[in-house]
Parts: sequence; structure tokens; C-alpha cells
Amino acid sequence: MKKILAFNFVPASPDTALLVLRIWLSLSLFVKHGIEKLFTFPQMQTHFPNPLHVGVTTGLVFALLSDGISSILVMFGFATRIAALVIMLNMFVVFTFMHQFSFMDGHAELVYAYLGGFLTIFIAGPGKYSFDSKFFR
Repeated sequence: MKKILAFNFVPASPDTALLVLRIWLSLSLFVKHGIEKLFTFPQMQTHFPNPLHVGVTTGLVFALLSDGISSILVMFGFATRIAALVIMLNMFVVFTFMHQFSFMDGHAELVYAYLGGFLTIFIAGPGKYSFDSKFFR
């Protein structure tokens, strides 16, 4: 009974856990936000928010870089820490300026979860099941 309660039957592998985390978060971000930005960029320019006052197109390009391109890079573990940093910056801007550090609407909670997940990936690195570990170590 003690083995079952301690989940000793599940092998502990930080590298496998990082792989699952990278794929889970990145795929979620890409499917929910990246695809939309990649395929409807011109339409989004008409209503995309501009909280930093850098211009709608500049903000949308950065969001596309984060949600559409960096999420794919993190998923495959290529330039993982840089890509995770780009995503974290975008999520921080969204959480700060669009949600004013508030959890009162449901979307802010998801942004906060993405921020924490990609911060974890940024700190831990991609793990051994990644292109980074195959080509750059």
C-alpha cells in the first residue's frame, strides 16, 4: 500500500517531465493563440490592443513571435530559454497591462499559469529530450 500511495510505480524522470511540460504548454499556447495570429494577422491589426503604445502592428508582431513562433521552438526544445523568455515577456505584458494583475476574469488565470510554466522551463532548461541538448551540449 505504501508503494501505491507514494506513486513509486511511476518512474521519476525530470527530463521526461520537462518534455511533457514543454509540449503541453507550447501546444496549448500555439493552438489557442498562435494559429489565430499566423492566419488572421491582417484582420487582427484592426482590433489588436496597444497597451505599451508601440503601435498595433509592432505589438501584434511581438505577440505572433511569442505565441506562434516561440511556442513551436519551446515545443521542440530549440533555442528554448530564449523562446521561453520571449513568451514570458509577452505574458507579463498581458497580465500587467491587459489584466492589471487581477484574477477577476478567467483569462488572466490562464495567462498567469502560462507565465509560471514558461518561467519553469526558462529556469530548468529544455531537458535532455530536446534539440538544444542534441546540438548545443
